[in-house]
Amino acid sequence: MPAGDRARSHPGGIVDLSVGTPVDPTPLIVREALAAASDAPGYPFTAGTQALRSSIAGCMARRHDVQLEAAAVLPTIGSKELVAWLPTLLGLGSGDVVAVPRLAYPTYEVGALLAGCRVVRADTAHDMAEHRPALIWLNSPANPSGRVLSVAEMASIVEWARENGALVVSDECYIDLPWTASPVSLLHASVSGGSHEGLLAVHSLSKRSNVAGYRFGFTAGDADLVARLLEVRKHVGMIVPAPVQVAAIAALDDDVHVTEQVEAYRRRRDLLLPAIERAGFQVEYSQAGLYLWCTRGDSCWQSVDELAEIGILVAPGDFYGEAGARHVRFALTATDERIEAAVTRLTGLAPSGR
Repeated sequence: MPAGDRARSHPGGIVDLSVGTPVDPTPLIVREALAAASDAPGYPFTAGTQALRSSIAGCMARRHDVQLEAAAVLPTIGSKELVAWLPTLLGLGSGDVVAVPRLAYPTYEVGALLAGCRVVRADTAHDMAEHRPALIWLNSPANPSGRVLSVAEMASIVEWARENGALVVSDECYIDLPWTASPVSLLHASVSGGSHEGLLAVHSLSKRSNVAGYRFGFTAGDADLVARLLEVRKHVGMIVPAPVQVAAIAALDDDVHVTEQVEAYRRRRDLLLPAIERAGFQVEYSQAGLYLWCTRGDSCWQSVDELAEIGILVAPGDFYGEAGARHVRFALTATDERIEAAVTRLTGLAPSGR
């Protein structure tokens, strides 16, 4: 029986910690803004309204100490859409190499393959020198591991990329969820050296504002790259709907709901992490973001099966690359009640896992 079916058959119901989809309500301020903008008979701007671009720039300055001109930001239909299509939109193809992290969200590779590029797994400037990619993906805080890259690690990759004509793109959709380390944007002066040339950051409101269903994200950085992306996106209809643009302004301009959501995830993490450790798992990285990256030293599928027997569904680590073959990913995206149920069930799991 598949692990999901076994977990669902538990008398107390499934605790689904396998996916990172938000479960808490969308903030009222965002919903009200969406409703108020629902009369939208005309076509929206692909570049976003001036108000939206100003809100994006203001949010990046206020929350991440990154200074941006309005022309250096671009709204996207969620962040996954941009991740999947970026190599194609930038004109990369069969002669190009795209570097993705050794542990990585699969869409980085999917997007490179869609464009006909060759994919390599690489994490350091030394790795880049070996493979010489045209596009380098960073992800900090990382999915699945929650690893936070240091300023020095990112700066060394930026330096190599600029010396060798490569672009660096950082997926920062978990940057608002710090736990034991404080993530820094690729666009911060300590990493970028004060110039955004050859750099793009990708952001999402899905996690921090519980609007995954709205499909809103944005990219920011090198104004010339943003202009190139905008020109193509205008012609292929990659446009954020007008009511969603207005709702995004409400989310970007309000920090209160973000603080409340971060604290909700912190509370769930503080309950779940020690219970996982008591059950015999070692929690690695997991310094920020929505996930706990865990291993007992066994095959990831053995851990998935053992946890499914007690009604807990987690993601197998090998979904994110060979380096995850002995890990599983626990998501924090469950209600307080379901997290408490997971803690109770983990208490009865033998630490040996056998």
